[in-house]
Amino acid sequence: QVQLVESGGGLVQAGDSLRLSCAASGRTYLVMSWFRQAPGKEREFVAGISGSGGSTMYADSVKGRFTISRDKARNTLYLQMNSLEPEDTAVYYCAADAHQTVLVVRAHRAYEYWGQGTQVTVSS
Repeated sequence: QVQLVESGGGLVQAGDSLRLSCAASGRTYLVMSWFRQAPGKEREFVAGISGSGGSTMYADSVKGRFTISRDKARNTLYLQMNSLEPEDTAVYYCAADAHQTVLVVRAHRAYEYWGQGTQVTVSS
């Protein structure tokens, strides 16, 4: 079993930065990812990282602006978000894939464990 708790969301202006954190307890070294969901839209993949932290994957919409990382000693996942845009406004969720330690999968249905979400709002 894995418990995930996100933090770090907030209201910022376009061009600002935020760092999201996801504290994990339970099984470690699983593939973990960030997803987001805006009102009226489907949940979408943002970024993912392998259990070792050696492999990452990003959605095209955030590539070059967002960085995913993990601190294995603290069992914490991060998402550094720079140059934020109004289109980044959404509830952000961290998720863990119970079946993978290496391969990052973009489909949200592959992830068994989810945090409660943290709101990110970017004003123009």
